[in-house]
Amino acid sequence: MAKTNADIEHWDVESEEFWEREGKRVASRNLWISIPSLLMGFAIWLMWGMITTQMKNLGFPFTVDQLFTLSAIAGLSGATLRIPASFMIKIAGGRNTVFLTTALLMIPALGTGIALMNPETPFIVFQALALLSGIGGGNFACSMSNISAFYPKSKQGYGLGMNAGLGNFGVTTMQILIPLVMTVGIFGAVAGGPMELQSPSGTLIGRIDAGTETWIQNAGFIWLVFLIPLAFAGWFGMNNLKVVTPNPGNPMSAFGKILGLYGVGLVTSVIGVWALGILNMWIALPLTIILTVVLLRLIPGDIQPNIKKQFAIFSNKHTWSMTVLYILTFGSFIGFSAALPLSISVIFGNMMEVGADGTMTRVVNPDAPSALTWAWMGPFVGALIRPVGGWISDKMGGSIVTQIISVIMVVASVATGYVMMLAYNSTDPNSYFALFLILFIIMFAASGIGNGSTFRSIGFIFDQQQKGPVLGWTSAVAAYGAFIAPRVMGQEIQAGTPEVAMYGFAVFYSVCLVVNWWFYLRKNAYIKNP
Repeated sequence: MAKTNADIEHWDVESEEFWEREGKRVASRNLWISIPSLLMGFAIWLMWGMITTQMKNLGFPFTVDQLFTLSAIAGLSGATLRIPASFMIKIAGGRNTVFLTTALLMIPALGTGIALMNPETPFIVFQALALLSGIGGGNFACSMSNISAFYPKSKQGYGLGMNAGLGNFGVTTMQILIPLVMTVGIFGAVAGGPMELQSPSGTLIGRIDAGTETWIQNAGFIWLVFLIPLAFAGWFGMNNLKVVTPNPGNPMSAFGKILGLYGVGLVTSVIGVWALGILNMWIALPLTIILTVVLLRLIPGDIQPNIKKQFAIFSNKHTWSMTVLYILTFGSFIGFSAALPLSISVIFGNMMEVGADGTMTRVVNPDAPSALTWAWMGPFVGALIRPVGGWISDKMGGSIVTQIISVIMVVASVATGYVMMLAYNSTDPNSYFALFLILFIIMFAASGIGNGSTFRSIGFIFDQQQKGPVLGWTSAVAAYGAFIAPRVMGQEIQAGTPEVAMYGFAVFYSVCLVVNWWFYLRKNAYIKNP
């Protein structure tokens, strides 16, 4: 009998007989190991939104702009690393890739825990750890590319929706778990002592007053509890598909290829962070993407012809239309997930006070809602509904579902911007908080459904050879939302005009409406996909 983790030579899931006889069982096993591994990737990639909120509450010696920057660096790195990760499966094999990329997450998890033990840790150390946590973001591209090969076209919406949707629960898991584990010294003396909150904080359960002891370092250490068994599960329970990866090489050779690809992404991420210091964001980001693609093309050895073959996706116009539409859905989900905690903290943490002479000044809001109590709700709804989006799209067609949610995103983002403006300039911002949160939840729900519909469309539009790299590439570009949203929202909130960011997003969503209709829904569309 073959080993559970053996390389698989014959794989023909479009044959119903093969699928029922053995394909479904193997696909399910790989999917259910992939999902928690991807969940950990999301948690570690986006943990900076919650960690920086608590760093602010503990009085770490950094500005609000610096704290937003840490979330943005993790976002930039995670997005950039998705570009090389798009090509890993075809070069190194699914089992090899998922095992190593999951194991690599232990580095930022452990490092962040150690750095948070001391408020005097230099800012550059936190920048480096935020950069490395981007590995978790990169893992999405190789994970989706891998799972897409295990499922037939008729079940792409289900397979990819489950992997991505439940994997996205890493955001919610992190936003619930981090505040809770910070309240208890669960790792004892090994993890160091607590610090005292200088500002009120909170958990899912409720508010925590200033002066309470907090173990912020647990926000990093907690992930090791899950990562160690998951790495073993990936190694002993997953498979390389020879039809997708004809020559993965021995494991050490495959690991070398994976590390080389991620090495390129980390170098260009550092260059991207540096470029952002001297260039406009809208110039620096495309340059980072182009540089990453060029350097991948120049990698020597047997990786080069494989990457060259996969670069054929860039001559297909549907690669570019689906990239735009995936920014609409996943870019919004991941961007708002990264930006929402600190946005709540800054917009509702202060309020306007009218002086005796009628002048308005911003002062601390003593009854502000805690971001750590509320921020998990939006990503939770977005992730929960994502498999539903895939299932509906398998029935109705991906593009018609994408069109409907695009309209919702346009209206909701304009409304959210208006409410943010009212709250920011109010003497009682708390009165706007419920409406603010509901509108954000609507946008998360729409983007979650849209994630499922765009995945289904990619599985429908592209063939077996192209759909994996296209999934990886589109998810890479869309993941820059995790950088753009915190950066744009942070800048506009600092400028006192939070609504401008949301109105800008609404304009982009309107463009997506037109792109989706033109390519897939009009009378003479290139591919009819309703």
